[in-house]
Amino acid sequence: MSDDLHDLYQDIILDHNKRPRHYGVLPDYTHTAAGYNPLCGDKIDVFLIVQDKRIEAVQFEAACCAICKASASMMTETLIGKSLDEAEIAFKRAGELLSTDRNVAADLSVDGEIAALAGVRKFPARIKCATLPWHTYIAALKGDAELGTN
Repeated sequence: MSDDLHDLYQDIILDHNKRPRHYGVLPDYTHTAAGYNPLCGDKIDVFLIVQDKRIEAVQFEAACCAICKASASMMTETLIGKSLDEAEIAFKRAGELLSTDRNVAADLSVDGEIAALAGVRKFPARIKCATLPWHTYIAALKGDAELGTN
């Protein structure tokens, strides 16, 4: 990854941390789950409104690190308005971008801002921070009220 691209991705993460999108409890949510990472203390609550197999709204509240908050913010931007099938594709893509097993190339024009998550791969201890919001979103869809990761 070029230094310019690395700097851009870092700027995206910093922006989402400082100005998280869709932050706060979502009134009249249809699905919710709480995620917790006992290794670092990150806690997140994800709220969804799902109608006709489409994500109409998603918001979150969190007491977490910058990576987790930025990932949650990018996740909300990515998922709103998507069908559940499209959201599943986005979830899998976020996982690919964060996987140290696969050195998947990220592309802002294809992946949107979640491409910035690819930089987290360089810090394996922070990958769980970035994936916690996404796994909590899946737990909410499945009706699992609490998600603890190890």
